[in-house]
Amino acid sequence: MYTVTREIDFCYGHRLINHPGKCRHLHGHNGKAEIVLFSQKLNSQSMVRDFEEIKSLVESWIDTELDHKMILCKTDPLIPALKALGERCLIIDEHPTAEVLSKMIYDYCKTQNLPIYEVGLWENERSRASYREQSKQ
Repeated sequence: MYTVTREIDFCYGHRLINHPGKCRHLHGHNGKAEIVLFSQKLNSQSMVRDFEEIKSLVESWIDTELDHKMILCKTDPLIPALKALGERCLIIDEHPTAEVLSKMIYDYCKTQNLPIYEVGLWENERSRASYREQSKQ
């Protein structure tokens, strides 16, 4: 099996309500998404997919949907105040952990018919979460 990986840098803020540590406070990350595609054979250009194609499909979506947004769980009581201040917010059903965000990106890649193997999300230089479907081992 062949794989290719494209890294996409973006910034986002979040907080994890009811977290016992400092992550319960609003804070931000300089994140990096790792988009890993796979194929059993190479295309006519001897590639899994062109890196520019991954960039144009996925990076533009991340820039629009995630970059420089405060990502919050729909139950967060700060949402009305942040919206009243005009802050860019993305409201989701779950706690906005790196695991949840990696699955969001993975699911988007599937909608674009990319042969997605795994999405990793680095919150910082030392902390990475990832998502892949169980059948892709």
